[in-house]
Amino acid sequence: MKDLKLIQIYCAVCHHYDNTIAAEMQRLSNNFRPKFTDEECMAIYLFGIAEGIFELKAIYNFMKDYWAGWFELPSYQKFNKRVNMLADAFRTLCALMITERGNDESIRTHLLDSMPITVASAKRSGSAKAAKGLCDKGFCPAKGTWFYGVKLHVLGQKRYETLPKMCMATIAPASKHDVTIAKELLMDVRNLDIFADKAYWDQALIEPLALQNVNFFLCVRKKTGQEFLEAADEVFSRAVSRTRQAIESFFNWIQQKTRIQCASKVRSDNGLIAFVYARLAAMAFFYW
Repeated sequence: MKDLKLIQIYCAVCHHYDNTIAAEMQRLSNNFRPKFTDEECMAIYLFGIAEGIFELKAIYNFMKDYWAGWFELPSYQKFNKRVNMLADAFRTLCALMITERGNDESIRTHLLDSMPITVASAKRSGSAKAAKGLCDKGFCPAKGTWFYGVKLHVLGQKRYETLPKMCMATIAPASKHDVTIAKELLMDVRNLDIFADKAYWDQALIEPLALQNVNFFLCVRKKTGQEFLEAADEVFSRAVSRTRQAIESFFNWIQQKTRIQCASKVRSDNGLIAFVYARLAAMAFFYW
């Protein structure tokens, strides 16, 4: 039942809000506890995403049509403003839900990759200015196109015959190299085997992490002038690619469920943060 689903997400949001998020979202004003609460706003947004409704206005109208008696909904403009204001709350909630579900410490194999989140397509990538504090112009090798936006970087724990479980996630400007973000993302990890693509070939990344017992398994790159890989390197690269396929399937699944790659309606940094992390939090709650 949808009613039960909405109650479940609202209770989960309240639990995390009261224990952790409230300290970050304190209001120093007379209206520190509005009638339409932060918990209600977050729950509505997450519930709408889980129901396959991806535009903020469509989520608002959906709730207004079917659950207006449950909430004291403000105007759409105020709802939109509140969602943007709660950007950091969605990011914290996503991290809490990932942590809450825990990892299997016996599994060392992890997968590292990134995916583009497009705010403006190739035609407008040179002139777009939306969310310019986070976004810039970058190139997507998988699609062979330029885009304006950010990249979502994910470290996931590999699981048997199912999608990886996301352990870490962050967004960064599209132009930032994957190696640069990986250095920040993996700073504190220990005792892992990480499978990634050739973009992560960098001794400045691999060697320091080796001291933390973190081993990288990367597809072998051809040397300058080399036309074909040696047989052993070819077999190894295929094995790495097969292992990495799970993280690519994970990105496809997230896109199908949430349309996370298309952020063309986003206009502000906070709007983009809420857009990304609300989708990841919804998937963490309902599917992991």
